[in-house]
Amino acid sequence: MPAWAQGRGHHRTAGGAPLRAGFDQLSGPVIDLAVGHGPRVVQGRKGHGIAVNGSVPGPLIRLREGQDVRLNVTNHLDEDTSIHWHGLLLPFHMDGVPGISFPGIRPHQTFTYEFPIRQSGTYWYHSHSGLQEQQGHYGPLIIDPAGAEPADYDREFILLLSEFTPLHPHAIMERLRKGEGYFNYQQTSWTDEYPLTAADRRMWAEMRMPATDIADVTGSTYTYLANGRGPKEGLEFVFTPGERVRLRIINGAAQTFFNLRIPGLAMTVIAADGQNVKPVAVDEFQIGTAETYDVIVTPKAEAYTIIAESMDRSGMALATLTSRPGERAPIPPPRKAPLLDMGDMGMNHGDGAAGHSMDGMSMRDTLLLPPDVAVGPGIDMVAMAPVDKMGDPGIGLRDVGHRVLNYRMLSALEPNRDTRAPSRLLELHLTGNMARYMWSFDGKMYSAVSDVPIRFAWNERVRVKLVNNTMMAHPIHLHGMFFELVNGEDPAHQPRKNIVIVQPGASAQFDLTANEPGDWAFHCHLLYHMHGGMMQTVTVEGPQR
Repeated sequence: MPAWAQGRGHHRTAGGAPLRAGFDQLSGPVIDLAVGHGPRVVQGRKGHGIAVNGSVPGPLIRLREGQDVRLNVTNHLDEDTSIHWHGLLLPFHMDGVPGISFPGIRPHQTFTYEFPIRQSGTYWYHSHSGLQEQQGHYGPLIIDPAGAEPADYDREFILLLSEFTPLHPHAIMERLRKGEGYFNYQQTSWTDEYPLTAADRRMWAEMRMPATDIADVTGSTYTYLANGRGPKEGLEFVFTPGERVRLRIINGAAQTFFNLRIPGLAMTVIAADGQNVKPVAVDEFQIGTAETYDVIVTPKAEAYTIIAESMDRSGMALATLTSRPGERAPIPPPRKAPLLDMGDMGMNHGDGAAGHSMDGMSMRDTLLLPPDVAVGPGIDMVAMAPVDKMGDPGIGLRDVGHRVLNYRMLSALEPNRDTRAPSRLLELHLTGNMARYMWSFDGKMYSAVSDVPIRFAWNERVRVKLVNNTMMAHPIHLHGMFFELVNGEDPAHQPRKNIVIVQPGASAQFDLTANEPGDWAFHCHLLYHMHGGMMQTVTVEGPQR
C-alpha cells in the first residue's frame, strides 16, 4: 500500500482548526513563509490540505519592481516541498523546481530564496513538489511597477480561481491511470441533449473516447473555488458605482480551464500573464490553467455575479461585485456541456479523416509523424492535420453570441525589445496515451529525457512550434522567460506570455529570445499531465566571455 494511502507523513489526520480560506498580505524586503498541513472544509466537504502560513490560498505577496526580496520558506511537512515563483524573471537556482533548479526543501528545513524584482504585474506561486499544488499549496503574487501604472483605475481586487476535492491527489492520479474517463459523468447518449449522428458515434467509438471528454477531472469531485471559497460561501468585492475596478484574475487550479464572464458588464483586458497589452473589450474569455488576465470593469448596477464556469460546464466558481455587502445578482443556470468536434480531432476540412488510433510504423507512415516523435506505447491516437488556431476562443466559446477573447486579439502595449527574425524552427509534438494516462513531448515521457535537455544558445532567437496531436487542450508553460505569441501581429507587438494554450488538434507558435541562462522547466500546466510525463528541461547556455 502506498504511503499516501496509509496516512503517513503529512497525510495523517491533523487536529486543530481547519485551514483558513482566503489570504492575508505580506510585503517588504524580507518575507517569512511556512508550509504546513491540516484539515480543510469547503461547503461541508472535508479533506486534507497543504497551506502556506495556514491559509488556502497562501498569503498575497506584494512587491515592487526594482526592490530586492528575501523569502525564507520553512517546511513543516514530513516530506519535501518547494515554491516556484510562476512567471518571475530570476536566477535559475531560485526558480524552485526540484531536480532541475534546486534539490527541494527538506522536511523541517528552511530555504531562502533571494533575487531582485525585475518586472511588474499579476503572478502567483505554487509548489512544484509532487501533487501538493492540488491540496492548496499556492498563492497570489502582485508586483507594482516602479513608475506609474499604464492603466487608470480606482480600485482593484484579486480573484484566484482553483479547486477543492476531498480525494487525495494520488488517489485521483491512480483512478485516471485505471480509466481516464473516471470523472466524466457527462457521457453522450441517444437523447436530444447530444444529437450525434450514427457516423459520429462510430468515429468516437473507434477512437475510444466520448465527445464530452473535455476535462480529465470534473465537478464530480471538484468544488470550484474563488479565493479559497466555494460558490455557496459568498465571496464579495465591494465597490462604489461608477468606479473603474481592476480585477487581477489568476487561474491557480491544478487541472481546470475556466470560462469567465460577468453578465451585464463588459470587461476590458489590459494584461495577460502579467504583461501589459493594448486594451481590448470582451464579454467573456477562457483562462487556461496557470494563466493570468487583468481586466478593467466599470460597474454601475448594485451587484453583478462573476462566473468562472469550468470548461466542461460541470461546475463554477462564483464571486459577487456588489455596492452593498449582502447584495446579490442573479446566477444564470449552467450552460449545456460542449462537445468536441471534427476540428478538435485535427480533421482536414472535407477529407473525412479524423484522429486515428494505431501503433508501430503504420502510425508514422499514415500520419506523417516526424522521426523525432517516438512511436510506441506513449501514443494511442494522433490528430490527422493540426492547424494554427490562435483565433480559437476555446472549447465551449465558439458560438456563444457575444465578444470572446482569443490570442489574435492580444497586442503588446510596450514594443518588444527583440524583433530579430528567428534563426531556426524547433517543432515539438504534444503526445499522449489517454487509455494509460501517459503524456509526453514527441512521444517521450519526462522520465526518459530528464537528462537530455532542449538546448538553446545564449541570446539565440528561436521560433517554437507546438503541434498538439492529442484531443485535449494543453496549457504549455516555459519557466524563467517570456515568449512572444506568433498571432499575426507585427513582431514588435506580438504579445508576451509564459503560458500558451494549444487547442486540441491544433498548433501554436511562439518566438523566444534565450537570454536567461540556466536550466528551466518546460511543461504542461495541467498538474496530472505534468505528473504523467509531459515535461522537459530547457537549458540556456550562459553568455560567452
